[in-house]
Amino acid sequence: MAKAKRNIGLEILAGIREIKRGEHGRVTKIPPVADVRERTGLSQSEFARLLGVSVRTLQEWEQGRRAPSGAARTLILIAAKNPSTLADVA
Repeated sequence: MAKAKRNIGLEILAGIREIKRGEHGRVTKIPPVADVRERTGLSQSEFARLLGVSVRTLQEWEQGRRAPSGAARTLILIAAKNPSTLADVA
């Protein structure tokens, strides 16, 4: 039986897309961003400003189309554990 030929390029591209969607790679579970923001009592524009991102980026995170990374991810994790932290600096 002949072995099917693999398309390594397509496999790599699919893997990169999974990582960008936050499906693989270094996994740090974060709660839903919209839930965290609502618990802080901040509006989308206030929350986005504190995280240093655009409202559009925040909306992408809240709708699950993109995942936060870097400092924004860390601040979201902090806000999830203590919602008043970001509200205090707003």
